[in-house]
Amino acid sequence: MAKKSNKQKIDSDSSFEYFAESSSDLSNFKQNSKSTSSNSQNISKNSLQKDDEKENKKVITDFSFTDTSQIFIPKLLLKQVIGQEKSVELIKKAAAQKRNVLLIGYPGTGKSLLAKAMSQILPTQALQDVLIYPNNDDSNNPKVRVVPAGKGKEILDELKFQSSKEDDSVRLFSFVLPLGWMVLSTVLWQLKWYSDIIYAAFILIGAVLLIGLSVSGQMRSKSNANLPKLLINNFNKKFAPFFEATGARAGALLGDVRHDPLQSGGLGTPAHLRVEPGMIHKASGGVLFIDEIAMLSYKSQQELLSAMQEKKYSITGQSENSSGAMTRTDAIPCDFVLVAAGNYNDLEKVHPALRSRIRGYGYEVYMNVDMPDNEENRFKIAQFVAQEIENDGKIPHFDKSAVEEIIFEARRRSDKKGKLTLKLRDLGGLIRAAGDLAREQNKNVVSFDDVIKAKETSKTLEGQIVDKMIETKKNYEVYLTTGSAVGRVNGLAVFGEGSAGSIIPIEAAVTPPSSRNTLRVIATGKLGEIAKEAVENVSVIFKKVSGKNFAKDIHIQFLQTYEGVEGDSASVSIATAVISAIERIPIKQHLAMTGSLSVRGEVLPIGGVSSKIEAAIKAGFKEVIVPKSNFADIVISKDKLDQIKILSVSSLTDVLKLALVDSAAKKKLISKFEKII
Repeated sequence: MAKKSNKQKIDSDSSFEYFAESSSDLSNFKQNSKSTSSNSQNISKNSLQKDDEKENKKVITDFSFTDTSQIFIPKLLLKQVIGQEKSVELIKKAAAQKRNVLLIGYPGTGKSLLAKAMSQILPTQALQDVLIYPNNDDSNNPKVRVVPAGKGKEILDELKFQSSKEDDSVRLFSFVLPLGWMVLSTVLWQLKWYSDIIYAAFILIGAVLLIGLSVSGQMRSKSNANLPKLLINNFNKKFAPFFEATGARAGALLGDVRHDPLQSGGLGTPAHLRVEPGMIHKASGGVLFIDEIAMLSYKSQQELLSAMQEKKYSITGQSENSSGAMTRTDAIPCDFVLVAAGNYNDLEKVHPALRSRIRGYGYEVYMNVDMPDNEENRFKIAQFVAQEIENDGKIPHFDKSAVEEIIFEARRRSDKKGKLTLKLRDLGGLIRAAGDLAREQNKNVVSFDDVIKAKETSKTLEGQIVDKMIETKKNYEVYLTTGSAVGRVNGLAVFGEGSAGSIIPIEAAVTPPSSRNTLRVIATGKLGEIAKEAVENVSVIFKKVSGKNFAKDIHIQFLQTYEGVEGDSASVSIATAVISAIERIPIKQHLAMTGSLSVRGEVLPIGGVSSKIEAAIKAGFKEVIVPKSNFADIVISKDKLDQIKILSVSSLTDVLKLALVDSAAKKKLISKFEKII
């Protein structure tokens, strides 16, 4: 079809004649404008790079700063990503080749920032505007026209201007004709050409004419409904589009057609004006970011896959009960790069074909959860503090001591020796809480004391609940901190992904067997699958110690564990309680313990060791037993460490030596253990 002039006219029947851009015209447009558009985009990106390099020379980039106002914050978003060097390199490759990316990892590790950064460096194609026109042959199939970015606004403005001129001419005619009629009638009447009755009739005719033409003009204003709708407007865009479609429903993601209750009698809104673009269309030429991709329905994931494959997608009504379901547009361009994100456990909910498409034509990236604790990375945490302050815009800068305390907290939350956490969203919450405290006191900078106080005020819900649980258990002596008891151990646990430590008292008792020649282990206290398996593994050690002829029922109770118990870090506590009950040797109650246990009696590392020790300190214990392999993972402030003695162990024998009250029976038991384990 030959290309027509954009200066389209309104027909006598108030409809537009639509002419689509030919495929050759469109390809020529892309070819001719590609280099110009890419050059302008590259200039913008290069200017950001040059600005970063220029500013970088003026500011401090090491620990010689006095407060965070002196720390350089890059304008290029990729340089704001902390601790994800491999991910940044893959994002650069994906951006250069326009590949799809799947980011998998814990929340708050920088997935959304990586997606935004990708849109900033994406080699941009010639962006396009999309106009949608009425179809006179089939009103439910609006026609689509794709034009260069910015051209769509020009076309629509010109058509609106032409329509406005014609409407103004009609309105002027509608006013001048009746007025002229009445003036002429009055002049002729004054000249006595006809009687008063005829004059009155002429005036009445003029009034009817005025009213009629006015009503006609109002009805004719409906001709504006035949103007095209600018569906996608990329006028004056300097960077590739970026749209976050996290949590978007089908209509917002894929496009929709609004319902129109007035569908007859010429009162309804034309179909093409009810069409709404989806984020897949708005993101064409740029990045579409969907976090928690597994939460997207399977149907929406299938439609998303179709859009990715075809690079175009028609819009139709998403609700079957809506008048919009009758409408379906021509295919609209949606040539976007998908950056999907989520957690590893949710991958099974991702449509296999969608994941295959990403894997086959892009990259899968697993986000780091921590980074090495060295000088360079510690300064990156300082840079993160400065970035959060700038992004928030409501809190003062941090002095050096406050930054060092944030770095200490990053070290503590990593729960690993020589590491700094990259769960930066949670760390950002602490930064804002400290800033709010300083602002409340009208301080110009946030100090060390503000960060310390913020740790209490910004505790997680799990942390607050555990604090109340510890206080309640202490008041009602659910656990003991003095003396000794047979078969009773103070175990340690964590909740909320290791953020809150808690005390779990465990009791064990031995009774005659319920069935002949059988050792049964019965555990109660709302145990999870892993905790149940841990009890089964520990029972192997009981059999080794007690011999073949030992036939008893062993009862293990986790006291007041209404929130449930999961994990194997109570294995050492269970074994100690049961052995104490079997041998009738008391356990010291001023100590608490944690550790996983192998079937050979080796004490294995556990998670959340720092949080567990802090819980033991808060509960009033004087000593705590931890796995030797976790000793280097402990990150606790010196004032807290002074309140407790930490004992590291590598075997169950070591645990029994420290936990059991000294006696002849204990010596005999230890001697027996050293031979068996």
